[in-house]
Amino acid sequence: MSATDVLTVAAEGGAIGDGRTGANLALGVGLIGVAIGWLALARATGRISTGNARTGAMAAMAVGLVCTALAALHLATSSGGPGTGNGMVGAIVAIPLGLVAMILGRRASTHSRRTERTADRYEHEREFGPTS
Repeated sequence: MSATDVLTVAAEGGAIGDGRTGANLALGVGLIGVAIGWLALARATGRISTGNARTGAMAAMAVGLVCTALAALHLATSSGGPGTGNGMVGAIVAIPLGLVAMILGRRASTHSRRTERTADRYEHEREFGPTS
């Protein structure tokens, strides 16, 4: 069995269960990505003090990308239309969910980078005095 056949069977849910399994998997991954992205953004803005915001941001972007890819693969391989029980509506909902996870991860990454630069500048001014 080739890799393409394995991915097609997994996206259709044939190996695991009915046609909705691939869409449910994409939805679950998307929800996890949104949760990770929200937590990373909360860490970057200082609302949560534990953990690393950059690691969470990268994880949210990666999980969001996986969610979007799984949902697109399920949409491409599902037969029938919405309401037939093949999980098309779930896959359609999972695509924006993955994109939201990627956007939250990007915002957390940008905010944590900006916070690090500001902290470095204040440390430099404290050590050497104001630059202006």
